[in-house]
Amino acid sequence: MDNENRDEYIIKKYQQDEQIMIQLFVQWCTNHQLDPAILYQRAYPDQLQSAVLIDAIEQADTEILDIDHDTLLDILQSFGNDELAFVVSQAIEKLPKK
Repeated sequence: MDNENRDEYIIKKYQQDEQIMIQLFVQWCTNHQLDPAILYQRAYPDQLQSAVLIDAIEQADTEILDIDHDTLLDILQSFGNDELAFVVSQAIEKLPKK
């Protein structure tokens, strides 16, 4: 694989992984009756809504896929979404305890 193809592959793989991260975030929000667009806006008030986020919201599955709070936080932080992880952690604190 030459450098150009390798770079293309790496970028495409990162974008796919990022899309999965956003889908997990949206699913977690759906599971807890939270609006992912509002949480995203709190984390990034100066940014427009991401097209990937809007697509994920539109395609959100109504079936509950159990996503652990810590797992979501780890995923968000691994993509450098520390601001969103912080907002999510605040939302977790407000959720009813099980």
